Amino acid sequence: MRIYLKVITRSSQQKTEKISEGEYKVWVNSVPEKGKANQEVIEVLANYFEVSKSEVKIVGGKSHSRKIVDINF
Repeated sequence: MRIYLKVITRSSQQKTEKISEGEYKVWVNSVPEKGKANQEVIEVLANYFEVSKSEVKIVGGKSHSRKIVDINF
């Protein structure tokens, strides 16, 4: 499944909100440097979709707040 994300970094909470079909907003605590926020995004999405972290892959937008993510079920 391919989804599109808007990532909010430096948040006081970790959460995922479905905006529309295939579009989500994710809040993470990490700062957007050296891949820290991307790793946290993967962890948060893995928990939300109840899959392992290896099943979640960022395929676009690695250095942007808008990302394309593939999730394998």
